[in-house]
Amino acid sequence: MKIINTNDLRNTERQVNCPKGGFISLRALLESDGCGFSITRTIIPKDDPQFWHYKDHIEACYCLKGEGELTDLKTGKKHYIKEGIIYALDKNDPHEFQALTNSVELLCVFNPPLIGNEVHNEEGSYDVSITSL
Repeated sequence: MKIINTNDLRNTERQVNCPKGGFISLRALLESDGCGFSITRTIIPKDDPQFWHYKDHIEACYCLKGEGELTDLKTGKKHYIKEGIIYALDKNDPHEFQALTNSVELLCVFNPPLIGNEVHNEEGSYDVSITSL
């Protein structure tokens, strides 16, 4: 059994800051935790839209706080995201996310699990770990 307080992850090796300022990710469960998926608490500040395209991961996000706009880049359709909304990128969907309020907090689940220190590459994706394959 694991009990994790995400507030305790701040300023540790499990806090990952986007080099471009697009998010702060508190990595609660990682591949090394052996659950078969990872969970992050991701804080997205109000700023320009963030482009993400997880080519090798499936991600589901539950909005904990704030309001944002999710744009499906395949269709151009925009979705209003607020507390209580879940969205799943079940087809490796290229998308943009923009916080409309001061910040948006998401609980994100990734499969395969994250290793720990990933940030988005130039294609908006995370590289897959060799051990996850």
